[in-house]
Amino acid sequence: MIILIGGEKGGTGKTTIASNLAAMRSLEGRDVLLIDTDPQGSANYWAQSRDDENIIPRVACIQKFGKGLPAEVQDLAHRYQDIIIDAGGRDSIELRSALVVVEKVFIPIQPSQFDIWTLNQMDELVETAKSFNPNIQARVIISRASTNPSVQEASETAKLMADFSNLELADATIRDRIAYRKAAKDGLAVTELKPKDPKAVSEMNILYKEVFGNE
Repeated sequence: MIILIGGEKGGTGKTTIASNLAAMRSLEGRDVLLIDTDPQGSANYWAQSRDDENIIPRVACIQKFGKGLPAEVQDLAHRYQDIIIDAGGRDSIELRSALVVVEKVFIPIQPSQFDIWTLNQMDELVETAKSFNPNIQARVIISRASTNPSVQEASETAKLMADFSNLELADATIRDRIAYRKAAKDGLAVTELKPKDPKAVSEMNILYKEVFGNE
């Protein structure tokens, strides 16, 4: 399966989500490739940290840029069971190119009006991509939501999703938990972190099932 974690807004936790999914998928015995298309290279640094600590299973990670991304991804798909692409938070050549070849795109946004405004462009990009990739599925993940139950931003954001014809709201909500930052620092998924944060593990398991289903 080829998955894209991308969007136009920075700081929404794309690399956190991509790296967690890559590690969790590898733990299932799958041959996974994480592709980092962001010049900042955060996913690549995470994978290097994992290698430096000799964490098993290893998660292969490469950096790829430019218009040739679709052809390279299609070639790599013959060698890996799953490819997860981490695209930077902006409208880039890599983001647009990846939409042509992926099966699913997940778009993390923070529960704020500023992030919701960026979905107009993403909705249009997905609609354009469907001309070449008609079976693409696009879902929006509310990410970095408050852990305070009295804050209703996430539910308020969900109500606005009806405005987009090409985007659906993901079932999973990823909240702003320290566990994600601790895991990232050590090249881990939150499911590997000790001691575990049960709430973070539950959130990521829900997302994992939504992304990969029973495959």
